[in-house]
Amino acid sequence: MADKEFTVADLKKFDGTNGNPAYVAIDDIVYDVTDVDPWAGGKHHGNTAGNNLSEAIMKSPHKKSVLAKLNEVGKLVK
Repeated sequence: MADKEFTVADLKKFDGTNGNPAYVAIDDIVYDVTDVDPWAGGKHHGNTAGNNLSEAIMKSPHKKSVLAKLNEVGKLVK
């Protein structure tokens, strides 16, 4: 895993808009979803990149099974 640390404010910058990468946090790990087609434009089924989606992913049909396919870029710190 990457050693980069993200605060909630840092993570907000990675929303997938205006050329920014799209990152999401799940269980305090930050994942890059920039090149994941369903996340085009930083949005996916009402969720927006740049946020902690730990609760939202548990409401999805795939739950956490997709995380293994994503690149970890760092961790979310309080």
